[in-house]
Parts: sequence; C-alpha cells; structure tokens
Amino acid sequence: MAEVRGERDELAVAERVLERVSKQLAVERASAPPTPGQVGGQAVMLIPHRAPGMEEDMLPPDRQRILAAVRQATGPVMARDVGELVGVDVSVRAKREPLRSKLVGPVDRGWMRKLPDGRFTPRP
Repeated sequence: MAEVRGERDELAVAERVLERVSKQLAVERASAPPTPGQVGGQAVMLIPHRAPGMEEDMLPPDRQRILAAVRQATGPVMARDVGELVGVDVSVRAKREPLRSKLVGPVDRGWMRKLPDGRFTPRP
C-alpha cells in the first residue's frame, strides 16, 4: 500500500509540472512570431490563429497584402478582385486557384470571413 501511495504522490507532482510547463509554452507560443514549417522539404510559413491583441504583422507578408486588399475594398470581394488588387494575373484560372487557397488560410484562422457566395470580408 505504501508503494501505491508513493506512486500516487509522484503522479500528482508530475501533473503539476505538466500543467505549469503547458501554461508556459502557451504564453511563449502566443508571443512568438510565426515560424516556418517544412512541407515536402521546403520551408513554408505558418499562419497563426487570430487572438485578441494579435496584430496583422504576425502574418506572412503575402497574407498581409491579401488582408490589406480585402480591407481596402468597399464591400465583400471575390478572389478575382483580390488578385487584381495584389497584382496577380487573374485572367488565368491556374493563377487564381493558388490565390483562393491563400485566402482560405486566414479564413480558417479567424483573420477573415468567407460568405456563402464565395466572397471574402475582413473581420473587425
């Protein structure tokens, strides 16, 4: 029975340490700039989830330009409109689709909204 109590006490200490380290990591992650990840051996920039007080400069430069173009528009915009504002040749479908995927990333992470009709708007 003493052995079980000893193990229970060790487990309680380990749980407190894990909780403390988890909180510390969460604080560090929230304040750290986005870091490149690896996909297919190439570096890619990760898009952080939007959190209160987080500025747009945490986004990669290309996403900052896209978000600025969406904000600049007078209302909801299509991917084609954003492409024209950021200088993408939107006359070719093969150029629009990568742009559309670059719009979806910030939507998934709370930086913009995608309306049911496929248009994009900034989040306040």
